[in-house]
This record gives sequence, structure tokens and C-alpha cells, in this order.
Amino acid sequence: MKVLLTKDVKTLGKAGEIKEVADGYGKNFLIGKGLALHATTEVLNRWKAEQKRAAENEAKEIAAAKDLAEKLNATKLTIKHKIGANGHLIGSVTNKEIAESLEQQFSIVIDKKNISLDKKIKSIGIYEVDCKLGHAIHATLKVDIIGE
Repeated sequence: MKVLLTKDVKTLGKAGEIKEVADGYGKNFLIGKGLALHATTEVLNRWKAEQKRAAENEAKEIAAAKDLAEKLNATKLTIKHKIGANGHLIGSVTNKEIAESLEQQFSIVIDKKNISLDKKIKSIGIYEVDCKLGHAIHATLKVDIIGE
């Protein structure tokens, strides 16, 4: 019996492979547990169409991430923050504050978890912040902290 693996099976193979297995093993274990489908032409065509659609979606996501990276690399974000008597900021500028300012000033939405700060921003100046955009694409955003 030929089966199309839908999930990785440790002793048999990886998802997407077509394998010849014993009838009982194929019907009772692999198909029964949802690890494989009976390899008919209809199932194979559907699987290929799904893989093609997934590849197209991934290509679109990568292109969008690259466009966003170019936009962020060219952007200089300005954040006003309160200053104490000693000239340092009261508190520190957080990744949440950077994400909110980016959305307000440039309408660019990035999750605060994807903005990483090397160290806390506690004084006035220009800082470079790393933004993770997915698919191993990173951008460097320049953040200008000014006193208020």
C-alpha cells in the first residue's frame, strides 16, 4: 500500500514523502492516527496544490518583510521623554514605547516582542534598535530620544 506522509514519522520518513508500507501498518496505524493519507492521485494533487500555495504565501511574506526592512532602515523615529533634574530620563524608553511611537508617527505596526534593545535607553541621544521581521530578516531602526 502506498501512503503519503502528512507528518514526520520517526522510523519511516518526513512529511510529503510517498512510502510503500504493509497494508495493516498503513491502514491501522498511519492513516488511523492521522500521520498519513492513502496515496491516490486525488490526494497527491491536493497535497501538491497545498504545498504550492504555502510556498507562494511564504514568498509574499518574505517580500513584505524585505520591504518593511528597507522602510525601517531609512526611518528615523523621534521620541520625546521626560527628563529629570540630573539630565537623564525619568525611567527608560522601552520597546513598547518604541512600537507605539512607530505606529503613531509612521503607521508601521511591529509587535513590541520583535523589537530588541541591547541595553536600556536611559539618556538622550540616537540609538540603533534591532527589529525582527520574520523569516530571518532584521532591520535597524534609528531612534532619536529628545528631552521634554
